[in-house]
Amino acid sequence: MSEEETGSASEETRYFSKDFEWEELREEIEKDLSHRHHLLPFESSSSPFSSSSSSSANQSEAWKSFHNRHSTGRFFKERRYLLKEFPELLSCHDYSKVLEVGSGNGSTVLPILRGKQSIVVYACDCSKEALERAKEMIDAADGILFKDRFHPFVCDFSLTGFPYWLVCDSCRRDSMQKQHDFSSDGNKSKEMELNQLSSKRDQCCTGVLDFVTLIFTLSSLPFQKMPTALEECISVLKPGGLLLFRDYGLYDMTMLRFPLEQRVGFREYMRSDGTLSCFFCLDTVRDLFVGAGFIVHELEYCCIKSVNRRNEKQMRRVWVHGKFQKPL
Repeated sequence: MSEEETGSASEETRYFSKDFEWEELREEIEKDLSHRHHLLPFESSSSPFSSSSSSSANQSEAWKSFHNRHSTGRFFKERRYLLKEFPELLSCHDYSKVLEVGSGNGSTVLPILRGKQSIVVYACDCSKEALERAKEMIDAADGILFKDRFHPFVCDFSLTGFPYWLVCDSCRRDSMQKQHDFSSDGNKSKEMELNQLSSKRDQCCTGVLDFVTLIFTLSSLPFQKMPTALEECISVLKPGGLLLFRDYGLYDMTMLRFPLEQRVGFREYMRSDGTLSCFFCLDTVRDLFVGAGFIVHELEYCCIKSVNRRNEKQMRRVWVHGKFQKPL
């Protein structure tokens, strides 16, 4: 989450095309002896960090400090590419509900609210300060009133899960029951019955969600916490709902910059400010999401070349793009 995509508005149409092949990058990196420390099996004894240094609680505090230092919000740019990469957010039904996990200062939320005039966005982050900046940014946005469609709340889903007012236990159980009934025998009358029961219940929560977005968020968690975090995400989606994913890919430029002493796990690194970053291969992402119960719809590397304007140095960025569905 701490290193954002950069590029001018004029570059948007070509910015997320395939600028190079990931397999060619892999071959180059794996032949380069200067990158050997990224490829070796990880030995915990070789890391100066204690095993507790990358715990969820410590990571939560590190990210809070990070957002305090970058409280102006200038560190993050609005993710204007989002609706091109995830057009489902435009074609969804009116009043669809989206949960943005790890929203930071709102750089993902704002294009969603702009793109669909009726969509409702719930956004959580461990940092109260980041959410306050997000609210200020969205309140100041021109042309459209977002106030009634944007609902930020403080939550570290890797520690506590999502609050019951968002999706209560009863709604989660109903969603899982509908999923089971429909997949087992296609009994639509049973599904209608459960819908009627849900509508009669006193409204205690927002109900199950149409979308969850995880944009440069999963990589900030300790790897051992990722399966539980994804199980939490699938539990708040309605059957057929989508999780939209983008995060750091294996051999991204930022991974190759880390020295050996900042390696704290297999493809996991700790920045000098204490925040964690993991770099994913496609197989790891697939295993994590399938293990949580998702169906893989799209999963690929995005390989982008950009140029540092200060030194004219070419940068090769690698991200993982994915769309995952809760089974019908």
